[in-house]
Amino acid sequence: MPSIPFTLDDLRRILIEAAGAEDSVDLAGDILNTRFTVLGYESLALLETGGRIEREYGIVLDDDDLSDELTPGDLIDAVNAQLSRAGARAA
Repeated sequence: MPSIPFTLDDLRRILIEAAGAEDSVDLAGDILNTRFTVLGYESLALLETGGRIEREYGIVLDDDDLSDELTPGDLIDAVNAQLSRAGARAA
């Protein structure tokens, strides 16, 4: 399992691997507080993204963590919270 923290760069990589990127959206820009819907990611793309995160990081995300009304910052916080809980259980 990769170490924490899960970063915006990690999320960008996984978003592109899972669902690609809209031509009109600059994922390299300041997207931390931009809703996924604005970035062009709908629920199916986020489910694929969440599945990749879960497999790669050995965690389980709640369905609420993958809402297209959330932002990348919200998802990063949720992933890091799960990683912290997993690390506490392992210690």
